[in-house]
Amino acid sequence: MYLVAGLLAAIAGFATVYVSFAPPDNGKSQPSETPSVPEGEGTPASGQGAGGVLAGLNKGPMAPLLVRSKPLDLPPIEFADGEGAAKSLADFKGKVVLLNIWASWCVPCREEMPALDKLETELGGKDFAVVAVNIDKGGPDKARDFLAETGATHLPLYTEPSSKLFAALKAVGMPTTLVLDRDGREIGRLVGPADWSSPEAKRVIEAAIAAKPAGAS
Repeated sequence: MYLVAGLLAAIAGFATVYVSFAPPDNGKSQPSETPSVPEGEGTPASGQGAGGVLAGLNKGPMAPLLVRSKPLDLPPIEFADGEGAAKSLADFKGKVVLLNIWASWCVPCREEMPALDKLETELGGKDFAVVAVNIDKGGPDKARDFLAETGATHLPLYTEPSSKLFAALKAVGMPTTLVLDRDGREIGRLVGPADWSSPEAKRVIEAAIAAKPAGAS
């Protein structure tokens, strides 16, 4: 009886949020379920009209997008590029950034990566960048192989294996993706996989690009 009760409790827990951390060997996948909404202002679905740059654009594949009614300042975010050189979000100031947190053991991340690559191919440039940061432990080789296997040839490799990034962003699931304005502030968040190559996703990014940066007349 106690064993059955324990199993039911575990299943209920998985139904609340996708497991946020890798297993001990960082090699097995975990089930994906509907995540909880993180703290902060915003509207988790379309039709709940809030202000903000992305208001009303969380529709279709973007329906789970949490739209911030006010831009949210983030703590300093640091990671490394594929050569091990230090990078930070400050390096992308002036661009709209789609910050994606992923791991090679995350099955939904594998399904989502080609769409992220296509979005970078079509919209990436002086105004926009997809910054996909891998949080695997044990070196960048596994992440590099993952990008190659998924055909993500246009996404630079970024890594942050310490889990500090996951904690700093108060992420609650994998993958987690943030839309950042040109000043590096969060204006949208989507927990779980999404079709980032869809017309709805492109409209989200185009709206963020078209918005004026803070202090602009």
